[in-house]
Amino acid sequence: MIGCDCGLCVLRTRDSLLINRMGLVLVQTHVLRDGEITGMPTIQQLIRKPRQPKVRTTKSQHLQGCPQKRGVCTRVYTTTPKKPNSAMRKVAKVRLTNGFEVISYIPGESHNLQEHSVVLIRGGRVKDLPGVRYHILRGVLDTQGVKDRKQRRSKYGAKRPK
Repeated sequence: MIGCDCGLCVLRTRDSLLINRMGLVLVQTHVLRDGEITGMPTIQQLIRKPRQPKVRTTKSQHLQGCPQKRGVCTRVYTTTPKKPNSAMRKVAKVRLTNGFEVISYIPGESHNLQEHSVVLIRGGRVKDLPGVRYHILRGVLDTQGVKDRKQRRSKYGAKRPK
């Protein structure tokens, strides 16, 4: 909390409003690093240097805005997860149709993928595998669905049991 000279005003830095004790908003403000209070920019300042929109980065940039991309497996292997976890996670290095090569996770138990298999990948990282930001879709193209899957079948490309 920072007070002004009159002692009646209190600056709430959370929403950057200068409010007096009666609850009236006096002026919308900006607080600089050294604690100095400044007002809103003038119209002339905004004309000279307009506001810049925040640049948003995507977490799955190699998909280039597409929901899925097709690719060819260049290497299928297992890797170990980060520190507290222990397993052999199945992953594949996939060369996409746009030329990028990404590491993708193969979900579910057992798979039929090998080198030169054509797969469809979607976004979605695996938290305990560094660098793995994509998932391979099961039951699409060369990837078979998970056998004997009873629940959450749509996520693993499994057919309905008879």
